[in-house]
Amino acid sequence: MNDKQFDILVVGELNVDLILNKIEGTPVLGKEVFSRDMVMTLGSSSAIFANNLSVLGTSVSFLGRVGQDNFADLVCSSLEQSGVDISSLIYSSKSNTGITVAMSYGDDRAMVTYPGAMSDLTVDDIQDKDLNRARHLHVSSIFLQESLLPGVHLLFERAKKLGLTTSLDPQWDPSEKWDVDLEALLPNVDVFLPNEAELMHMTRASSVQEGMDKILPFCNHVAVKRGVQGAILYTEGMQIVEPALLNDDVVDAIGAGDSFNAGFIHAFLLNQPLTVCLETGIVTGAINTTAAGGTGAFTSMEEVSRLALDNYNFKLKDKLREEKV
Repeated sequence: MNDKQFDILVVGELNVDLILNKIEGTPVLGKEVFSRDMVMTLGSSSAIFANNLSVLGTSVSFLGRVGQDNFADLVCSSLEQSGVDISSLIYSSKSNTGITVAMSYGDDRAMVTYPGAMSDLTVDDIQDKDLNRARHLHVSSIFLQESLLPGVHLLFERAKKLGLTTSLDPQWDPSEKWDVDLEALLPNVDVFLPNEAELMHMTRASSVQEGMDKILPFCNHVAVKRGVQGAILYTEGMQIVEPALLNDDVVDAIGAGDSFNAGFIHAFLLNQPLTVCLETGIVTGAINTTAAGGTGAFTSMEEVSRLALDNYNFKLKDKLREEKV
């Protein structure tokens, strides 16, 4: 019997996304180009994940730092509208809410981020009472959260001691130093969710397989996202390859990896087989590309289920029948 208030506590960065689509050329210093479409929306890997996971039906609490400004109002109202609990948010008096300017080119993009308050979150901000309200901990974007990174392995260690299951999406390191002790971190991460570039950089490897060979002795389940090539799940001495579901009319791919995470972890928390978790992640990642921004396609479970069936012949609700533990 589950006596927790929430299925999951998401710890991570919060910002808004200013997304520029239909850009006529590549920006060059000293010159100007037009973007014919613009969206201002909820951003950050952690928030997109939390928003979409909540829409899928998982109960979500969020802990992060924001400023006391209009961007914070947009972040908070967006999360609340999707059913995410924001009672644990910390409002900074010294830093503004972050923003990412994303220049979208089909299934790829370039991004510039002002981190703001997200840089101030520390491990000490996450108390045991916050962890004890949930049965699972998820952390995204450890390299963007410069004050959290040095102690992030201690956060996961504490979560496991309190009985939580855990997941981590490292995301890109803007400094490209990739300075994290995976051997201390990954034994306490139940589901590790890097993309292939992040995995290779973090392990100083020249291929995904080489990177996996380095971490397999001390990691648990690893789902490596590979964009239009799908994903590979490494678990219990096996690897399972799941091809991508391609969308012929991509609006943008911003947040597709986060939506993959949402589908995977939603199924994981329903105690589904890992193969179903992987399939669900592939479907929700593909659905993400049908609307602008990371949350545009995730308006309700009914709409997500319709998109899954109509676009990919995937019966989402039928796949996720098992009750939560």
